[in-house]
Amino acid sequence: MALDTIIEFKNCPIFQKDNLVLSNVSFTLEKGEFLYLIGKVGSGKTSLIKTIYAQIPLKEGEAKVAGYDLLILKRKEIPYLRRKLGIVFQDFQLLTDRNVYKNLEFVLRATGWNQKKEIEKRIMEVLEKVDLNYKGYKMLHQLSGGEQQRVVIARALLNDPEIILADEPTGNLDPETSEDIVKTLMEISNNGRAVIMGTHDYALRKKYNARTLKCENGKLIELNQNQTFDFEPVQD
Repeated sequence: MALDTIIEFKNCPIFQKDNLVLSNVSFTLEKGEFLYLIGKVGSGKTSLIKTIYAQIPLKEGEAKVAGYDLLILKRKEIPYLRRKLGIVFQDFQLLTDRNVYKNLEFVLRATGWNQKKEIEKRIMEVLEKVDLNYKGYKMLHQLSGGEQQRVVIARALLNDPEIILADEPTGNLDPETSEDIVKTLMEISNNGRAVIMGTHDYALRKKYNARTLKCENGKLIELNQNQTFDFEPVQD
């Protein structure tokens, strides 16, 4: 694994339960690199992302993520791996009974932070990075969908991860808001974190071009920068 390589897969089969969804997966991701992961529903995109953060165990091949060997990863090591990852879901998974600040505080306290001033400082830092400086007191129902997704990105940044995994982060958002989210993730990448973004949105990928891997017919293939492809329509 090269010095700046943060993810490396070699000849890995990817399973969903007992079903093989991708065979011979091989790719690398460098620190500070932005990568699109595309493919139709059921093509293995989400299963690959879940394998990266060890929700789906790796059974064969070679894979290292942030210095951890997925093939021999012990259950007790999974939380330490995940501290190096920030995960952004399509459906937010925020705590609706508390405000933005309390959502972020909950995560910090759950991961071992206990100094009030340090917690407050870190929350202010991540809210500033996603342009929500003055929204910490807001309840979630007072925020737009795009603002809620920014809270999710802020939450993913709390423990200063080396990698951001964003699985369909714009799936429920309008086109303009989706663009804002992609630009935010690209800025995060420019600041040195590796970012993988799973998406169905061809227009976004065309407008904000970046390296792209596609799950198709049981394989993971790399597209050249200007290569076009067919997407199934996004479901409303």
